[in-house]
Amino acid sequence: MSTVKKYLSLVKFSHTIFALPFALIGFALGINAFVKGAVWTGANPFTNNSSPIPIEKFYIQQFLLVLVCMVTARSAAMAFNRYLDRSFDAKNPRTAIREIPAGIISPNSALRFTILSCVLFLVACFFINTICFYLAPVALFVILFYSFTKRFTPLCHLVLGLGLSLAPIGAYLAVTGRFDILPVLFSFTVIFWVSGFDVIYALQDVAFDQSNQLYSIPSVLGKSKALRVSELLHVLSAACVISAGVYGGFHFVYWIGVAVFIGMLFYQHSIVKPNDLSKVNIAFMTANGIASVVFGVLVIVDLFLK
Repeated sequence: MSTVKKYLSLVKFSHTIFALPFALIGFALGINAFVKGAVWTGANPFTNNSSPIPIEKFYIQQFLLVLVCMVTARSAAMAFNRYLDRSFDAKNPRTAIREIPAGIISPNSALRFTILSCVLFLVACFFINTICFYLAPVALFVILFYSFTKRFTPLCHLVLGLGLSLAPIGAYLAVTGRFDILPVLFSFTVIFWVSGFDVIYALQDVAFDQSNQLYSIPSVLGKSKALRVSELLHVLSAACVISAGVYGGFHFVYWIGVAVFIGMLFYQHSIVKPNDLSKVNIAFMTANGIASVVFGVLVIVDLFLK
């Protein structure tokens, strides 16, 4: 296995499919704000002065920087999680094949990779604009702190959701340099959506977590009650995505995306049962991957049809 493939596997690069579409939604919302003339000042965000740059170049540069931030932030979070959990992963039959316990990547290499990813993230934020750079340490704290939470709180799923929810807000800030309600609504959508499906994923490790003093909603409440909590979180996610549609004045393409997104929430709950976890991976990866990608594409299409 090549070095690149080893590290892509370490950080589960394929799972980028969950947050990236929402980052692109935030970016598209920012462009939409520019088109409406709400925020563009002609300032050069790369030098933080008033030197104008072509708007098309601005879009391209910011887009590339947002992608760098997404990749590096997520890579830092995943690599650090694998580094911190290496002893637990080695004891858990489900996770013993992961790169660090399997000896494919050393713990020190994973830690160095985490530090490098954090540095690259900060550098990219510096070149985006001032507010993104100032908030970058806060974002890093949230996404790295998640790895500690399973040691002391069953609310760890919500912290994971919070970390991924920074994507639409961060991308919007990269374009506009200011906060707005609509990207925040999409961020709340992500918090409840990710928290809900992470609860489902954690059903696989109830016995292991209980025997190793690790906290999760399933290990504390049991499988049946945990699924009810997951359903509630997904109801809240659906409410947020509907609220965003109403507040943003979206049209029919957006609502098709909402139907797909909510439909995938219903689907994953229909195939995962307390006494049958054989389809957890289908619910986790397939259903949520479809929900994120299809919804993201249709939201962006709706924005540019306005």
